[in-house]
Amino acid sequence: MVYGLIRSVQAAVKYRGGWKGLWEHMYTNGDYPFKFGTYMGCDSAGNRYYENRVDYPFGQHRWVEPGDIHNYDSASIPPEWHGWMTSMNDVPPSSEGDYISQRKQNIIPLDSRSDANIDHNVGHQEELFNFHHLHNLSTVRSRGYGIGNPIVGLPPGGKSSFYTQPGSPYNDASIRPRVNIGDLDEGKGGGRPYKSEKWADRLRTPEEKAAIEKGKMDAAKAAIEAEKANAARRKIVMAMRGSGTVAGA
Repeated sequence: MVYGLIRSVQAAVKYRGGWKGLWEHMYTNGDYPFKFGTYMGCDSAGNRYYENRVDYPFGQHRWVEPGDIHNYDSASIPPEWHGWMTSMNDVPPSSEGDYISQRKQNIIPLDSRSDANIDHNVGHQEELFNFHHLHNLSTVRSRGYGIGNPIVGLPPGGKSSFYTQPGSPYNDASIRPRVNIGDLDEGKGGGRPYKSEKWADRLRTPEEKAAIEKGKMDAAKAAIEAEKANAARRKIVMAMRGSGTVAGA
């Protein structure tokens, strides 16, 4: 047992490039310093993927060693490598290029002319650039106004990267410029523009609101008086036509 432990430590020191690498992985990754496997590939974030089907049971035979061991986030694992680690497929993404090149040899050329800029059925693929290699950008958001997010490295004033649906006030494409329909101080050179009547009502002072209410009351009284005068004139006109023409007169 002691001999086996010593041999594991010696292999780990050699595997990790010295004692510094061994202690660093022991501190950050737990059992990874003494876990050995076949190197299967690496992603754009520097994460290294390993496999060992002989010494470890199913479910533990594939693992990842993060590229940034001091600021590791599971969201930095790309979907294609996540599928390989969870045994959704057995071909690592690093072999996709070789697989496509091999399968292209079986494509039967057509007599027709093609202007396509690709020569296989996978099609064109855009390169993805994610903030700090995080594929789940819901965590890339500010923790407060002017604070940023030091956990994921978002600087103060930086734009959040999480998805916002169309129509959301946080979606830049859905933000429409403000269009004002008037100004309460237009006669004084401006100063209180408003975009709706409800907005204008919020900007008015209590004195201005009281004056508007008084004007409405005066207008209502004037309308009532005018209607009374019209009713009196109609009554006089009907009386001038003769009492016989009015029912009940």
